[in-house]
Amino acid sequence: MRLIVGLGNPGSQYARNRHNVGFMAADAIARAHLFSPFRKKFSGEIAEGAIGGARAALLKPMTYMNDSGAAVAAAARFFKIPAEDIVVVHDEIDLAPGRLRVKRGGGTAGHNGLASIAGHLAPDFMRVRIGVGHPGDPDRVADYVLSDFAKLEREDWVEKLLAALAAEFPRLIAGDDSGFMSRVAAAIKPPKPPRPDRGAAIDARRDSPPRPDKAPGKDKD
Repeated sequence: MRLIVGLGNPGSQYARNRHNVGFMAADAIARAHLFSPFRKKFSGEIAEGAIGGARAALLKPMTYMNDSGAAVAAAARFFKIPAEDIVVVHDEIDLAPGRLRVKRGGGTAGHNGLASIAGHLAPDFMRVRIGVGHPGDPDRVADYVLSDFAKLEREDWVEKLLAALAAEFPRLIAGDDSGFMSRVAAAIKPPKPPRPDRGAAIDARRDSPPRPDKAPGKDKD
């Protein structure tokens, strides 16, 4: 069984924040794979279902970001899930908006939610990092991640990425990290314009009327 954790902060005032993209991802996965309705448990909201034939539980900690580890540890103990079978989906300021990366274990890069989980469990859990970009000034990071995605961002990449992430999640559960990342990236990349048909262009030139050698009215007597 897998435990999939989406990180965020509870309350309607945070619902559209960049910091809450993990909650948004959990909701998208639940819809795509027909999970049970979320119910309150483990100081959070939990839903159960299956992804690609594998049993899974989805958790949204309601403890606020900085204390996410308490909820994750309680759910992991109840379901007897080791840290290496936990997937945490979260925002990442060190990735450009719309970029997605998978990381297994390692440090927390200053992310308070990850630090809390690592403090309650071994740091061997998988991270799905969703890039939200950086404001350019370290002093503005807190206000930036606690601000809403702009309408244009939501339409341009957020909604597309979340839909693709949910649809392709079975690849991640099956261990195909690179396939998961590439399929999600392809889903949000705008299609390339069609290459011109060189043969058609040649035919068009053949069918066009001949061009005059000289401009009209310029003939000498």
